[in-house]
Amino acid sequence: MSLAGEERKLSIMNLLNEYGKVTAADLARMFEVTSETIRRDLDELEKDNKLKKVYGGAIKPKTEAEPTLVERSCINQEAKEKIGYLAFTLIDDHDVIFLDEGTTPLQMIPYIGQRTGVTVLTSSISAMMALIELQKREQFDGKIIMLGGVVSAKHLRVSGAFTEAGMSDLFVNKAFVTVDALSVEHGFTSYDYEKAVLTRKWIQQCDLSVVLADSSKWNKRSLAKICGFDNVDVVISELEPPEEWKDRLEQSGTRWMAR
Repeated sequence: MSLAGEERKLSIMNLLNEYGKVTAADLARMFEVTSETIRRDLDELEKDNKLKKVYGGAIKPKTEAEPTLVERSCINQEAKEKIGYLAFTLIDDHDVIFLDEGTTPLQMIPYIGQRTGVTVLTSSISAMMALIELQKREQFDGKIIMLGGVVSAKHLRVSGAFTEAGMSDLFVNKAFVTVDALSVEHGFTSYDYEKAVLTRKWIQQCDLSVVLADSSKWNKRSLAKICGFDNVDVVISELEPPEEWKDRLEQSGTRWMAR
């Protein structure tokens, strides 16, 4: 598409964000183009999930809200327990690891005490508290490093510019990260843009990146792109991947672990 076409689509999105709805007839008059041109613009924007076409125009798409930590804890609990144990088996004595927020990484914590001298960096308030309890019972002899940042009471995590700045010079052996959706077409995505940025950085700043994702997140796409399969070393789930994903996994060199 020409630069003029890209500028027109940007203007359409600005109008949609301001008013919530646009009509094809009004857009054609405003930009002095044919209705067919506007229909093509709307088709392309809908394909990119930026709007939803309706009769005579388009509206803003509905965005799925991120469940709270409590809500997430009730989803696929058995699968998360299996994933948590498999993830734990990748930890060695004296590793320095990052433990992401979310209910699945919490399933790793009961086992971590079986390793000696592990240093855990985390953005999860729940993970920090669980590790402290293990230390109080002398069941974990490692080190806990809680990242700073803006606290989300809803999700019991920290994020934002302070968190990003604090991790800029930190590197870990293994990063155990969570995602909200994954698909062959769109890779790994998150509900939250700030969370996506932090997850992407940990994937870049580790020797081994491990994505924890139960099957309820497969073949879905969320708001913010984290990365593609090429950037991830290991994916852990409770089931083997869909058959149609296997070629892509082999091409990207991503190992899939399931139990």
